[in-house]
Amino acid sequence: MRNELYDYSPITQRTPITWPGGARVAFYVGLNVEHFVLGKPSTSINQATATLVPDPLNHGWRDYGTRVGIWRMIEAFDRHGVRPSVLLNSDVAEQYPQIIEAGSARDWAWLAHGKNNSTVQPEVEAQERAYLTDVVETIEKATGRRPRGWLGPALSETFQTPALLAELGLDYVLDWTSDDQPYPLNVSGMMSVPYTLELNDLGLFTAHSITGPDFVQIVKDQLDQLYADSEHSGRVMALAMHPFVTGQAFRLKYLDQALEYVVNHPGVWNTTSDDIAAHYATTAGQAA
Repeated sequence: MRNELYDYSPITQRTPITWPGGARVAFYVGLNVEHFVLGKPSTSINQATATLVPDPLNHGWRDYGTRVGIWRMIEAFDRHGVRPSVLLNSDVAEQYPQIIEAGSARDWAWLAHGKNNSTVQPEVEAQERAYLTDVVETIEKATGRRPRGWLGPALSETFQTPALLAELGLDYVLDWTSDDQPYPLNVSGMMSVPYTLELNDLGLFTAHSITGPDFVQIVKDQLDQLYADSEHSGRVMALAMHPFVTGQAFRLKYLDQALEYVVNHPGVWNTTSDDIAAHYATTAGQAA
């Protein structure tokens, strides 16, 4: 099946991208703030109990993020002047309004990330339109801002998702992790902004069992290479975070070290995915 959502474009043959202030790398933190439904299998640290109802082992691990981990991470973000791009389940607005309040006070960017992380959107178009409308409008009501970007739970989409999101006024998705630069989709007014499965704490710490120092070195290596690649055209560096992973006490100092390196690196634009999309739309002639 041919992918008709976007065209092939080698990164070496594109019009150069420029970032504000002459920056070479646009950096953002994609902070996954999620709600998990008790009794539904989801992201797990131990598959042996994942099908149990209830599953205290895995549900409690996930729940740690909203109860404890995110508040620890907020302190690190504040120290380094980082405004996360929050990948927000709309159920968070009802379940954890204190998080919405804390993020709004800090001018975080809010992206739609489905209803919760135990549910993906329906495949029937009319049902998906209703689902997406509810998600977007719930987030808008809670935050005072209509989200501009989308990341599906488990990076999920249907074939009609981008067009339905465009109907709702969104203009970019993060689900297609196929590039180091934004690019237009073959859907009017929609683009892809880079996200990452590789520089993602969930995979690095839980699937690959890396150490904190390893994490810091990986972040440094990622930035150093993207900076080298960006000599003639800007790049995007996304860092994907989950409060129940990096928010664990023994990992926080490594988040501090990683952020300190990135935000103080010459030629880095410390920004949000919203601002990356807006700048690209303007400078690359895409519809904003």
